[in-house]
Amino acid sequence: MYSSSSEPVQFERDCAAVMVPAGETVTLPAGTYGYITQALGGSYTVFVEGNLFRIAGKDADALGKEPAAPLELVKDASDEQVEQLVWQQLRTCFDPEIPFNIVDLGLVYEVDMRHREDGQREVGVQMTLTAPGCGMGDILVDDVRSKLEMIPTIAEADVNLVFDPPWGRHMMSEAARLEMGMM
Repeated sequence: MYSSSSEPVQFERDCAAVMVPAGETVTLPAGTYGYITQALGGSYTVFVEGNLFRIAGKDADALGKEPAAPLELVKDASDEQVEQLVWQQLRTCFDPEIPFNIVDLGLVYEVDMRHREDGQREVGVQMTLTAPGCGMGDILVDDVRSKLEMIPTIAEADVNLVFDPPWGRHMMSEAARLEMGMM
C-alpha cells in the first residue's frame, strides 16, 4: 500500500490498468494522481484513490518512465542460453501485491522448451498461484506469456495454471522466506 517511500506520479496520458486483486481492466485518465508503490519486473503497482492498479511495462511512459529495452540474444543461441533467458524473464514477473518474483515464490512448477519446424521455439510453463481464487491469475499468466514471447526465437509461450500440487510456503526460495520472515 501507500507509504512515505511511495513515489508520487501523475498520469501523462490515459492508461489501461488492472485493479488489484480483482483483475478488472479499467482506464485511468490523463491527469490522475497516485503513488507508485512497487516497480518490479518492468511493471508498476500504483495506489490511486484507495485502490491498487497494475500498470504494464509497455505503458511506462504514461507514468513518465522509460519502457524496458528489447531483449537481445546471440545469433544461433543454444537451448541452454535461451532457457537461461526464459528463467531470467520469469524472474521479472511479480505478483502485484507481493514484492517477490514468481520463481522465488515457488509458483513455477515446470518449463519445457521445444523446437518448431520453422526454427523457432515454443516454451511451455506450468505454474500455480498462492491462492486458487486469486483475481490476478489471468493477469499473471498473460504477463508470463508476453514476457517469454519477447525472447528472440520464442514464437509461442503456452502458460498453464495448475493447482496440483497445491502451492505452499515451503515452495518459496530460502531468500524469499527469509525476507518475508517465514524462516
